[in-house]
Amino acid sequence: MPQTTKLNKLLISLCLVLAFLSLEKVQAQLVIGQPNLGFSQACASDSFNTYSATFVFSPTSALNASNQFTVELSNGDGDFSNAEVIYTSSPGVITTSPATVDFSIPETTAGENYRIRIKSSSPVATSTPSVPFAAYYKLQDSPFTINNLVSTGAYCTGGSYLLTIDNPGTGNNDSPLNYPSLTFNWYKETGPTTSVFVAEGSSLLVDEEGTYFVETNYGTCTSNSFSNRVTISEVSTSGEGDVTISSSLGNPYCPEQGLTTLSTVGGNSYQWFKDGVEIPDATNKMYQTNESGTFSVQVDLGECSALGTIDLVSELFNSEINVDDVNQLFEGETLTIEVTTDAISPEFTWYFNNQIIAGATEDYYDATEIGNYSVVISETAGCNGSRTYDFVIERGVEPFPDVPNIPNVISPNGDLINDTWVIPLQYTTGTNTEVIILNEQGKVVFQTLDYQNNWPEDDLNLTSVNKVFYYIITPVEGNVKKGSITIVK
Repeated sequence: MPQTTKLNKLLISLCLVLAFLSLEKVQAQLVIGQPNLGFSQACASDSFNTYSATFVFSPTSALNASNQFTVELSNGDGDFSNAEVIYTSSPGVITTSPATVDFSIPETTAGENYRIRIKSSSPVATSTPSVPFAAYYKLQDSPFTINNLVSTGAYCTGGSYLLTIDNPGTGNNDSPLNYPSLTFNWYKETGPTTSVFVAEGSSLLVDEEGTYFVETNYGTCTSNSFSNRVTISEVSTSGEGDVTISSSLGNPYCPEQGLTTLSTVGGNSYQWFKDGVEIPDATNKMYQTNESGTFSVQVDLGECSALGTIDLVSELFNSEINVDDVNQLFEGETLTIEVTTDAISPEFTWYFNNQIIAGATEDYYDATEIGNYSVVISETAGCNGSRTYDFVIERGVEPFPDVPNIPNVISPNGDLINDTWVIPLQYTTGTNTEVIILNEQGKVVFQTLDYQNNWPEDDLNLTSVNKVFYYIITPVEGNVKKGSITIVK
């Protein structure tokens, strides 16, 4: 075969190989359509952060087994220069078109013009960007406080007043200042439901009267991250402004939670009063108390002053018990102790000699033993406070026993045995018998027509020597009885 012919065949074969390779390359190209968003805006939080997008691609035969689809997120201006991958599929999992993927946005997301795009790895392809959308991750999404929750502020004419976001705030306040990436917008009310933007930042210097508040900047995403309202007023140098006082535990407040902190507006100096009386050393912006009463504070604002007042109420439930501190129980008797209360969902715990009485959980208890008792009333809702009542039950002594003779010795030492002069029933209460007791000098120290077996009621100032008294018992009918009574220590 001529040499030229062999060369031509070689060239033809080479051209066929190149054409085949070129055809394979064309067939391997992949086209990905613009992603279709399953949402209009992404307003994420720790309770919800799942969004979807659907895209088409062609041809499906172009996908290699190792191919992975990814979702890239632009910056807040729609720029992909530093795009962040927010989704990556497993190799070879997505093989049919259209495909839907779910993804979450990063916690640093905050802007109005984000876009996403879809990319494949094998073969390499990139979709056109999606339509713009607003996206914010709401790190903090609950109401917070400014101005220590004091609803007013005041400044002297020509001056200003500084409003700041509280950190950590009061009570359960979750201050957005705990999240450094957040920004804030301040507003001034222009009507009951309208307001105007004033400035950005974590604080605002106010030199105009009005009502102000601040919101965390989550753009067009609705949010619960907003502050309380504060009304600022201007005070002339010849006048005195009115300001409010806030209580950290509310008003009324529950004293079981501890001290409540009273706060007022910022000023140069302070003096607190309770019920119109100056409180010594109470000269700070805040004052702590667990009492009820009318508290006021005089605030020096520089060239003017302001006065605030609060009627503070310490709210703990009311309750009563139907027994005395010391009670008597006679042999075979039962003493029923009852408590009444307006506590919310109360619980009752009864104790006998410092031990819980098993099964005693009602608002009453039938006592049959002498000893030390107590009952704890606990409010399980509302204030969640408790009250404790302590009382003693002693063995009772029959005040009018049927004794046969008039005794001439008693020993009033508190042991409930022969403590008082107990005489026969025919001379005691209801018989109109006159009972007279005289001392050694003949002076009457006791006289009655209704004897209760209760002498001596008072301390007789006994010395080491036993004292002697004399009695005269004169019945309505019958013989007069006379004799002596020796008081033994």
